[in-house]
Amino acid sequence: MPVSDLDLLIDAAREAGRIARGYFRRSPGIWHKPDGAGPVTEADLEVNRMLHAELGRARPDYGWLSEETPDDAARLSARRTFIIDPIDGTRAFIEGDTSFAHSLAVAEDGHVTAAVVYLPMRDALYAATDTGPATLNGAAIAASDKAAAAGATLLTAKPNLAPEHWNGGMPPPMTRKFRASIAWRLCLVAEGRYDAMLTLRPSWEWDIAAGDLIARRAGATVTDRHGRNLRFNASDPRSAGVIAAPAPIWSEIRAGLKA
Repeated sequence: MPVSDLDLLIDAAREAGRIARGYFRRSPGIWHKPDGAGPVTEADLEVNRMLHAELGRARPDYGWLSEETPDDAARLSARRTFIIDPIDGTRAFIEGDTSFAHSLAVAEDGHVTAAVVYLPMRDALYAATDTGPATLNGAAIAASDKAAAAGATLLTAKPNLAPEHWNGGMPPPMTRKFRASIAWRLCLVAEGRYDAMLTLRPSWEWDIAAGDLIARRAGATVTDRHGRNLRFNASDPRSAGVIAAPAPIWSEIRAGLKA
């Protein structure tokens, strides 16, 4: 019987973790991308090569979009596309922080249908399909049931709370926290460990595709900063930020943001 897309992603994510562990805290080679696009390491590139080869071998008709592969417009004509971040949180990986993740997704007709986010140093594997529950290491997870923003925990970078972004100059009264991996932030909302996440900067699809599905299947509302549902495998693979939270908190955040 052919392996499902989800099982394929799970196996690939675990192999990615094996590769990343081999480089972790062992001074991998580091290069800096042009135009301030951030660092890339030997580990990012080796993980990307493995995923491209193995996933492409298993699904040769799928398109490919990865942070570490030059974009190819051929993906736009594929009905299904892999959307991959070999290591989300590369700076954390370089610093020896265990909060980096592998983010793997399949998008079909603009929507994610299978998703895995794996933190190998924590052995935490989040997964979902568009027809099943969100899980963490096989157990179902659910977003917070908190009904108001007051006192909620918000995963976000400090600049997102600057007065110029908010009506009246103040965000809702939430406690700010931060994690380096955007994919993991979305999963932490899915797990209910934090109530919401927000980023106002343009967000690359490879950072958010897998986490989008996992958070939504866990019961969170996930949109761009303008309240629009996220779509994937776009010609410009960026969204206008991301808001993820239980519906009542999402509504307060969205209402508080300036247009």
